[in-house]
Amino acid sequence: MIDIHHHLLWDQDDGSTSLELSIEMAQMAAGDGITHIACTPHANGYYDYNPEQIAAKIAELQRLLQQRNIPITLGQGCDFHTSYDNIQLAHSEPARFSLNGGAYLLVELPDHALPPTLHEVFYQMQLDGVIPILTHPERNLTLQKDISRIKGWMRGGVLVQVTAGSVLGKMGKTAQRIAHELLSKHWVHFLATDAHNVTSRPPKMREAMELVAEKYGSDYAHLLCVSNPLAAFMNKPMQPQLEPLDLYEDTTQKSWWQRLTGR
Repeated sequence: MIDIHHHLLWDQDDGSTSLELSIEMAQMAAGDGITHIACTPHANGYYDYNPEQIAAKIAELQRLLQQRNIPITLGQGCDFHTSYDNIQLAHSEPARFSLNGGAYLLVELPDHALPPTLHEVFYQMQLDGVIPILTHPERNLTLQKDISRIKGWMRGGVLVQVTAGSVLGKMGKTAQRIAHELLSKHWVHFLATDAHNVTSRPPKMREAMELVAEKYGSDYAHLLCVSNPLAAFMNKPMQPQLEPLDLYEDTTQKSWWQRLTGR
């Protein structure tokens, strides 16, 4: 399994608090069957995102994992917040925040108020060669009230990542319900741990992958946990996806005569 959303780096944000904990998290991930981890610290007003500093930490951690025979390949990315400064910087330096300097970018929305120009932001990202991945919409308080708001973004090419813990009910009942609604419609492209520690937010995906395989099919589970995240990690095109349900239906308003005649 490949984990593209993981707060593994120590003293970088609200994730790992020490190098020792980072190693322990990597060991737990490897034991769960994860082979690749994208280190994705927050890039927001609270935490400074310094690509050079992050790359140095990743190199140090990778060296220590190899010394301990922990079979994890590390990559670099970020948990991109849609602040004005971030958006402007990402426009001028598209690869600054993306996964391993490629096309895929994790985008986290504010919990409460969605930016009114979000459509334009996503559109500009794609003009810049970036493929936005909307992170954990099932946990977003605004989208929980109306998850259909992501339809327009998805039609425009935005991809969706759901947290493994949400699938299992560990992020609350509402997040679990919406995660399964999205999964049942094939609106999800990635599962990821969004791990922060080894207790409340552990780096595990296996149980969620198995549940998705049981409820929605093993092919879909493999796409979400292996094929798609590996493509993002390696900056490759994703293979053909399962047909999303209720995404491209005709949304034009029918006249009273069309509704009456069924035309």
